[in-house]
Amino acid sequence: MAKLNINGKVVDLAVDGETPLLWAIREQGGLTGTKYGCGVGQCGACSVHINGEVQRSCSILLKDVKADDKIVTIEGLSADSTHPVQKAWAAVDVPQCGYCQSGQIMAATALLAKKPKPTDADIDAAMTNICRCGTYQRIRAAVHMAADLTKA
Repeated sequence: MAKLNINGKVVDLAVDGETPLLWAIREQGGLTGTKYGCGVGQCGACSVHINGEVQRSCSILLKDVKADDKIVTIEGLSADSTHPVQKAWAAVDVPQCGYCQSGQIMAATALLAKKPKPTDADIDAAMTNICRCGTYQRIRAAVHMAADLTKA
């Protein structure tokens, strides 16, 4: 049994401590916005926030998550996609296939929380998620737009 705080709700999940956080979130928690990509923490499709820090949930075991850790998934950013990063993603039309986008949005949100007005270099350093469609220029544009929306 694991007790997790996901998107502001404490949930009890019947899972082994050796289970990656990603699978607990998706399979037991029913939150499928967090995606499986590589399983080794490289691609970033599984990115979530843990205590405000972007983390790759596929490489974090449940036994390493503390009961008081606050986990936020893509579903926890906003109930109606009105978060500034989500609005910018739609306005710039970032996704092609869309598979990596929840992880990209979580990485962008964490970046903007630390650097409200990031430079291109800041964005390049922070956005390490892989996009097989190659929408990196639109991702950068959307991060800048979200920064402007957040200030407003």
